[in-house]
Amino acid sequence: MRVLYHLPLSPYSRKVRLVLSEKRLPFELKVEKVWERSPGYLELNPACTVPTLVDSNGLVVPDSRVICEYLEEAYPDVALLSHEFEERVETRRLVAWFDEKFFSEVTRHLLWEKTMKQALKLGPPDANALRAGYANLKQHLVYIGWLAEHRRWLAGDNLSLADFAAAAQLSALDYLGDVDWSASQGARDWYAKIKSRPSFRAILQDKVNGIAPPPHYTDLDF
Repeated sequence: MRVLYHLPLSPYSRKVRLVLSEKRLPFELKVEKVWERSPGYLELNPACTVPTLVDSNGLVVPDSRVICEYLEEAYPDVALLSHEFEERVETRRLVAWFDEKFFSEVTRHLLWEKTMKQALKLGPPDANALRAGYANLKQHLVYIGWLAEHRRWLAGDNLSLADFAAAAQLSALDYLGDVDWSASQGARDWYAKIKSRPSFRAILQDKVNGIAPPPHYTDLDF
């Protein structure tokens, strides 16, 4: 059986879960508390990050970007990269945007401060970091809205890895109730569309001990 080592609120884990589900590849989830630095997990992934995929053929694939590229090459029947060069470039640009820029400007401030920092008993959330995260999130929502209003999907005419990279970041923050969807109707409409896909169902059923999602989290017509 294919196994994905993950953390429920890790946006990178969520991205891979969405891609696996979209490609209709069955998999088992195993929570990996990376801060415990398990020797067995370090053998699989010396960086001790999530996600790590152990495919059904035994191949160990670490890092969400590497995993998604591997899945696209190994299981091409459901393609999440366009056959058009221009759209493939745009998809990769946006994946990098959400994996790196969005995460560093938004998710790192909010998710770390409100969950991991407290779990590791490193003190209360930093108010300055939270303010920066919320301010940056509004700007990113406006950009997502602009993309959604000018294209069928974020990278172009086709549903792609770019949509799942963005949705993974936003879904983790939405679980915390941190997304002000009134900032962009275009972003809200796009998220409602991708949130309604069958691949999103398991994500919407996630439960994290001690943290309850807002009522709209599972509402497809929020």
